Amino acid sequence: MRSEVNFRAARWRKSTSCGANGTCVEIAGLPGRTVAIRDSTGGEGGPVLVLSAAQWRAFLTGVRTGGFELL
Repeated sequence: MRSEVNFRAARWRKSTSCGANGTCVEIAGLPGRTVAIRDSTGGEGGPVLVLSAAQWRAFLTGVRTGGFELL
């Protein structure tokens, strides 16, 4: 059984690379060594992506090595 996460109680941090219009990526550490990611424009009720510690490390490696195409 999966426990529910209270995303509103999470300590969200904004990226230091926020756009001039305020659109940012926000992250929060969650219990169980998981990380939540959201778009700041979605607000409190917007979609949240939850990654395991291993998935988070793989994501950061992809960002650092240019593994993602910018649209």
